[in-house]
Amino acid sequence: MSATAGQAQGERGLAERLGLKPGQVVQEIGWDEDTDEELRSSIEDLTGSELLDEDGDDVVDVVLLWWRDDDGDLFDALTGAMRSLAEGGQIWLLTPKAGRDGHVEPSDIGEDAATAGLSQTSSISAAPDWSGTRLVTPSKGRR
Repeated sequence: MSATAGQAQGERGLAERLGLKPGQVVQEIGWDEDTDEELRSSIEDLTGSELLDEDGDDVVDVVLLWWRDDDGDLFDALTGAMRSLAEGGQIWLLTPKAGRDGHVEPSDIGEDAATAGLSQTSSISAAPDWSGTRLVTPSKGRR
């Protein structure tokens, strides 16, 4: 494999780690200058479309929620993010890793997600400075 092909696979791999697929519609909430541009680009490359901003009214497959400890009330943000989410959609909550400014304690994420009616399914290293927590609404048809 050439260096260029390896690099392209690595960049694409960022979005693939989130379980994203071509054609999915992704809304981004909480963008700021500290967000990871490589991750954002890899999502757009993989899905084939630009990230929708937080003011959109479209129904989306995935919400990418960048969140820092001083951004306000996480429960309110999660509840707001669920409004545009399609049935079976997911929220990727991206928070600064431990030791970085704005780090959010995992226990706070778990508590606010559960209160909002969301289930935490996985956590990953989403980017060099960001952790990702996948949140979904519980399926009604599963037993």
